[in-house]
Amino acid sequence: MFARLLFLFITVPVLELLLFMTLGKNIGIIPTFGIILATGILGAWLTKFQGMRTLVRYQQALNEGRLPHDEIMDGLLILVAGAVLLTPGFLTDAVGFSLLVPGVRNVIKKWLGKYLKGKMQAAGNRAKIYPNVEFNGTAAPEVGHNRSQADVIIEAEVVEEKVDQ
Repeated sequence: MFARLLFLFITVPVLELLLFMTLGKNIGIIPTFGIILATGILGAWLTKFQGMRTLVRYQQALNEGRLPHDEIMDGLLILVAGAVLLTPGFLTDAVGFSLLVPGVRNVIKKWLGKYLKGKMQAAGNRAKIYPNVEFNGTAAPEVGHNRSQADVIIEAEVVEEKVDQ
């Protein structure tokens, strides 16, 4: 894993520099910086717009009693897109803009789902076993389940016990 990251952190900046120099030589320095600035502004706006839409979908899923796993994955991928779009460079911009395309994001979500399956355990697994229990203050009922009738488990620990004298 370290070797892959090292390769990535060396290769990407070198390729970005080569692209900057080539484009700057062909169209000039000012237009090159203009493109970098424009992609940064456009990327920030698109990231904010799609992030807000994903947040609304996340809240709708919670209100419907569904686990918002798709919305969380979308949010994480949009966050990564925003980070690489704010990084100056043409390769990183291509990756960032592609992550903002819902179709591309869906393909990556499917691949990540297969890759992460079995490597992580979500609260959703416990919610299926204990459908009437709240975990960390968040209800995990089935769709249509009446939240007011949910059983609550409170886990507590005595920190200091006072003894009356």
